[in-house]
Amino acid sequence: MPRTLYIDDDACPVTREALACARRVRVPVVIVGNTTQNLERHIRPDDPRDAGHARGRDATHGGFWVDVLDVSVGADSADFAIVERLRPDDVVVTQDIGLASMVLGRGAAAIGVRGRVYTKATIDMDLFIRHEEKKVRRACGRTRGPAAFTDDDRERFARNLTDLLGR
Repeated sequence: MPRTLYIDDDACPVTREALACARRVRVPVVIVGNTTQNLERHIRPDDPRDAGHARGRDATHGGFWVDVLDVSVGADSADFAIVERLRPDDVVVTQDIGLASMVLGRGAAAIGVRGRVYTKATIDMDLFIRHEEKKVRRACGRTRGPAAFTDDDRERFARNLTDLLGR
């Protein structure tokens, strides 16, 4: 089975870039989100929607196709839907460190929307920092939010995702 790119589309600012990378390197994509989102909005009308249609098309599509997976509204529904489908060579785009941890545990790769490739060497520290910041917020404290999303973030994401998919 070829590797698949999963996009955790919960407010994902780089869905368009992820699809463009997958088209270039001819990797299938599954966009995952809850039923309240318009998951189809980034898909081109001429994009193949399953492996059979991708094979029947000209060589420009190759192994690329794109599907959507609607999940129920609820905490972590998309995360668990992705994890239960993962294979070791798959790649997941996510802003969620908890999902990134589960992805790495399944032998797959995870990349953040700013282009950071998560690793087993650093994921425990990422989870620890997330936990500590949550404790501060629960105690009515304040933590720094993320910096504004920039064009540099978008470019770094596209470059690093292309590298991940090309491996």
